[in-house]
Amino acid sequence: MSNDIRTKALVLRRTNFGEADRIINFLTEQGVVAAIAKGVRKEKSKLAGAVELFCLSEITLHESLNNKLCILTSAKMLEAYSNIVYDLERLELASTIMKKISSRAENSTGPEYFNLLQQILQALNDKASSELVETWFWFNFAKTNGEQVNLIKDTAGNKLDPYETYVWDLTESALRPQLGGNVGAPEIKLMRLMLASDLKTAAKVKDVEKKLPTLLYIAKSVN
Repeated sequence: MSNDIRTKALVLRRTNFGEADRIINFLTEQGVVAAIAKGVRKEKSKLAGAVELFCLSEITLHESLNNKLCILTSAKMLEAYSNIVYDLERLELASTIMKKISSRAENSTGPEYFNLLQQILQALNDKASSELVETWFWFNFAKTNGEQVNLIKDTAGNKLDPYETYVWDLTESALRPQLGGNVGAPEIKLMRLMLASDLKTAAKVKDVEKKLPTLLYIAKSVN
């Protein structure tokens, strides 16, 4: 019976080990996997190019029965998100998001965090609005963690009214009715869209940039 695993992967963290090896934490569709890449720091290593940060690769791992670390036996780059490293703002955002996902994905065995990070890296590489990417991330990160923002009822338990305006109540983690509030039907509709759709779809919304400061504040508050 083979102990080999073949999967798509994104690199979360790399740690130098010994003279030429690296221990790499991969985020896969099956969760986080730690593997040792032997000789990867040597000049002629065939593994090196496919285990960089900000790239999507197909890897093969050999599970060791006597060690928690898998052995990386092959790696093929599928896509490089190389534009990210040339923009400090995008680089910092990508790094922050990777750390957040890494801290939560350790006990995950599903593809949710992998899909989330892949969309984020693709959007940042394609130079989508950083504020849009960050807003979409925080809403969907909360959803993946089981902490989805309440977009059904207000602080009093009443169903949200499309003709009412609201403000976000931090204490109640819900929308509170207020005359002239900065959250109305368009903002609520956009938040629901962000939670129900992929990042590319959210980016197509007309005049989305005007709503982002308010939505980003709400999204961050539930994480």
